[in-house]
Amino acid sequence: MESEALYTTIKEILVTQFEVDESAISRDANLYEELEIDSIDAVDLLVQLKELTGKKISPDVFKDVRTIGDVLDALTVL
Repeated sequence: MESEALYTTIKEILVTQFEVDESAISRDANLYEELEIDSIDAVDLLVQLKELTGKKISPDVFKDVRTIGDVLDALTVL
């Protein structure tokens, strides 16, 4: 899945599953501070992305993920 399609998928998940306001979502948006995603929600998001992409973000990489852009980078590096 290419980066733009992945970004669109992440946006859809955040809006539908986590009730995040779409206007707050950007590549630079902080998952925890701006989008109010807690650590359990972040794990749920990663599980859904793994199911869609077949890629798993390792715990070492995940601890440094702060923004949507970080999630995209982590998934495209794999």
